[in-house]
Amino acid sequence: MNNPRPKVRLSRALGIPLTPKAVKYFEARPYPPGMHGRARKQESGYKLRLREKQRLRAQYNIREAQLRNAFAKAAKAGGKTGDELLIGLERRLDALVLRAGFARTIYQARQFVVHRHVLVNGRRVDRPSYRLRPDDVITIAPRSRGIDAFQIAAAGGHTETVPPYLEVRHDALAARLTRLPNREEIPVICNEHLVVEHYSR
Repeated sequence: MNNPRPKVRLSRALGIPLTPKAVKYFEARPYPPGMHGRARKQESGYKLRLREKQRLRAQYNIREAQLRNAFAKAAKAGGKTGDELLIGLERRLDALVLRAGFARTIYQARQFVVHRHVLVNGRRVDRPSYRLRPDDVITIAPRSRGIDAFQIAAAGGHTETVPPYLEVRHDALAARLTRLPNREEIPVICNEHLVVEHYSR
């Protein structure tokens, strides 16, 4: 069984529960870990921007280089950089596997993609960073559907709310990206303006 404690510590440090298992721990101790966790400290603007960037990284389970690259693409996109950043991240295959309810956490979604359980438009894709376009279809490979986690997913066991830019048939383990998401529809906790400020220094 996976030890939830590293994710719990990270959740408390960032101020957001990152996994379902972390929720009860986070609610019991919603302050940073360590002996000074309860103390109120004046935070610098830099620290606020840095933490917001770390929050975003943690919610998508990506490396610093990946987030920096996503920011560079967003800055060139022509729209609001913060919105473009989140829309680009939300198009990642692992993120959409999670949103569709085929995985319980972003970590599990990444594992499913890397282990080649996921198809896009009928072809295996093993890159979690693969970006989907509108009308792309995600399915679970036929030989993988007997795995317990996918049986639970097919029964809707991982689904709380499917975002409006996805059309999902859980019984068929199939999802279609119907359109690009709007910022307000993306279920991440982030002040993206602070992330933009961090990278624009």
